[in-house]
Amino acid sequence: MPRFSVIVPAYKVQAYLHECLESVLSQSYPDLELIAVDDCSPDACGAIIDEFAARDPRVHPVHLARNLGLGPARNAGMAEATGDYLVFLDGDDTLTPDALHTIADRLKETAEPDVLVYDYARTFWTGETIRNQAAAQLAEDGPAPFRLADRPGLLRLLMVAWNKAYRREFVEEEGFAFPAGYYEDTPWTYPVLMTAESIATLDRVCVHYRQRRRGAILGTVSPRHFDIFEQYDRVFAYVDQNPELTRWRPLLFRRMVDHLVVVFARRDRLPRRSRAAFLRKARTHYRRYRSPGAPVPPRNRLRHGLVRLGLHRTWRALQLASALLRRAGKLADRLLKGLRGSALRLHYRVQRRLPLRADRAAFAAKGVHGPGDSPGALEQAFRTHAPHIRTAWIADADTDADAERHDTAPSGPRRLRPDTAAYWTALARSKYLVHNDGFDRRLVKRPGQVLVQTQQGTPLGHMGLDLSERPAAAGDMDVDELLDDVDTWDYVLSANRHSTLTWERVHPGGYTTLEYGSPRNDLFQQATSADVARIREQLGIPDGTVVILYAPAHRDYRRTQRTPIDLHRLLRRLGPRFVILARADPRHGGPLTPTAGRVIDVTGHPSVEELCLASDALVTDYSSIMFDYANLDRPIVVHTDDWEAYEAARGTYFDLRSFPPGAVARGEDELIDIFASGHWRGSRSAQLRSAFRERFCPHDDGRAAERVVRHVVLGETCHPPVVPLAKRHPVPSPAASLTRSPLTTVPQPTGRRTVTESL
Repeated sequence: MPRFSVIVPAYKVQAYLHECLESVLSQSYPDLELIAVDDCSPDACGAIIDEFAARDPRVHPVHLARNLGLGPARNAGMAEATGDYLVFLDGDDTLTPDALHTIADRLKETAEPDVLVYDYARTFWTGETIRNQAAAQLAEDGPAPFRLADRPGLLRLLMVAWNKAYRREFVEEEGFAFPAGYYEDTPWTYPVLMTAESIATLDRVCVHYRQRRRGAILGTVSPRHFDIFEQYDRVFAYVDQNPELTRWRPLLFRRMVDHLVVVFARRDRLPRRSRAAFLRKARTHYRRYRSPGAPVPPRNRLRHGLVRLGLHRTWRALQLASALLRRAGKLADRLLKGLRGSALRLHYRVQRRLPLRADRAAFAAKGVHGPGDSPGALEQAFRTHAPHIRTAWIADADTDADAERHDTAPSGPRRLRPDTAAYWTALARSKYLVHNDGFDRRLVKRPGQVLVQTQQGTPLGHMGLDLSERPAAAGDMDVDELLDDVDTWDYVLSANRHSTLTWERVHPGGYTTLEYGSPRNDLFQQATSADVARIREQLGIPDGTVVILYAPAHRDYRRTQRTPIDLHRLLRRLGPRFVILARADPRHGGPLTPTAGRVIDVTGHPSVEELCLASDALVTDYSSIMFDYANLDRPIVVHTDDWEAYEAARGTYFDLRSFPPGAVARGEDELIDIFASGHWRGSRSAQLRSAFRERFCPHDDGRAAERVVRHVVLGETCHPPVVPLAKRHPVPSPAASLTRSPLTTVPQPTGRRTVTESL
């Protein structure tokens, strides 16, 4: 008896079926049977299923004599199922890697519940992936398993069959089956959830729900959308047959009306001439099943009222009025923005004619919301070593963490928002302007202004003019605009000789290079063990754990970014002692991975430096964070599974695999081996890190920002001497005192490089 019976109905999905079936058979949890049901599909679905069955005995093909529809096709698959749990998957969707392994672990943790609900993400034909917006309902906090009465919010999730695992004996005992017609999931999901004695949740994306550009059943205009009424008739009939479920009628009624509104409002579902008939039938169902007790949110009350009265013409009139109001609002918004822009441009011209303020400095940084990166470190140094200068920080918006930090630091810089009068005043009249990328292109540098370019760390990938022949990495870079910006720079900061030679070649200009170290790394030499303990406590990191900071680089050759490593699989192999802090590149556009269990997404954390301090080791690939992290003299592991693709798209200044800061993993299994065997903090890794620090961290002794301020602002020529590497004592890793103990033993697949060979 297999653990899982994965049932896949297929009808007109030949372009996607191969990927779907492969996603099941390639799962790291092999104890499964795959029941693929050919619903008499007129395309090649049947042949594809037979091909998979011929090569893998876990595939059981079922061919229906005639097309029955999605519901009956699933029933045919259930009739053949022998697994402990039923898992449904549509033929154009896919399971995520290790999904079944994670589901199996959660089932074991929660004492074999009747139903396990897991999450999904929508994958669009453009390559974009968006997680379910109601994922908060799947939190694993609190006791489990539970009943629906304990977590009624589960009814707010999308009512589909494929985001759950069902105990087969429970389904058979209750006699659950799918009806024919559209919206067949509705009379299945509601009864199952209401009847289940034990339910558990899994806060992990296990299914990729494909959003097809065209061809999806529910996105096709058809009178069969009227099937929704019969499906809700079945739901309420089930409630009537089971009086103990009467308490759910008000909530079911509200969910029904919301669902009917969605179907009616979507223009890609109902034929135009049948819309009035649909609304009349909706009115009938409203009156038939109306059950007071479930309050309707204010924003939905108008729609509920229109359904209750069946006012089709009123609905159309309101839709037309709403569209006209939106258009009028957009026109008014454009006019107001134009007037405001003209007023700000006039204000800026006036301010440029007023004297410069020698006691003013404005700072900004790309990719951070609050004072951070090297401009943030310089801003603090300005206040410490040149207190007569008033500082201002330019940021788009504050995250919650930033706002909290700002509230607790009243002596910090004044906050400015772009395109405000105060913003343009600061750019026009501040003597000192500091940025790590580039100020507003509309900036007109005045005589006497001093612009300091801090850059964004030590470069590994090509930058500046070197990107001219790399269109994938260059993006919309304009060489003329780049050089115009370079001509405004007075000083460029550099952390090492490699950076100095690179910046002066790729950003040719008349500026002065200050090879004083990277100001953003000063914190590494100044922090204490108490600071590290405070940061770890704020992040919710348990005592006695080994924290890995995972920070991958942006992939220029990919239109959409994905996580190169399965972090949950990595943690499963390494054991409960490890925790991963996952941080995405600012260009990623959102979290690297949802926070779940021992994986904590810290993409929104305002300070990368604090994340480095909180960790015991760094795993990265091509991110410049490795040059900064080396200052902590803590283990670094480099994951280079796509080095050739990255180098071809962006270009690199040296072969990282030949001169790494630590152990090199050329794949996910090698990465697991490096940590499981202890090589991540072995003597060879320490030797590589020492050579790396000698080359790239010669000036980062904690006083880089001070040297810049003394030179640029105070005009001093004698600067504090650089502390040699051998005499620096960065704050030790919290795990440095942990004794080494054997970790998970990972078998070495044949034909793969061993860890020793990699090192």
